[in-house]
Amino acid sequence: MAQAVRDANRITSFTGTLDSDGATPILIKANTSNSNAIQADDDTTGSDNGPDNAKRDDNRVPVAYAVSESDGTTPVALYANSSGELLIDSN
Repeated sequence: MAQAVRDANRITSFTGTLDSDGATPILIKANTSNSNAIQADDDTTGSDNGPDNAKRDDNRVPVAYAVSESDGTTPVALYANSSGELLIDSN
């Protein structure tokens, strides 16, 4: 399980939920040679593996969540693949 990295001010890095199991926290990667842009896997298809509540790493740091675009209130997991790329669909 990935542990959120902390800066000198104890602010945690961005973590998501592993897409393959919907349970494992995973570090979201940034490309330092491209203006620190988030690494993304575009046009991804998949299924909703849950979870209903934000998972936490072993240090109790919760993964990031978003809200559903359909109702604007339902929490939804942000998935990443095993390479730490945030799953997106820009279409």
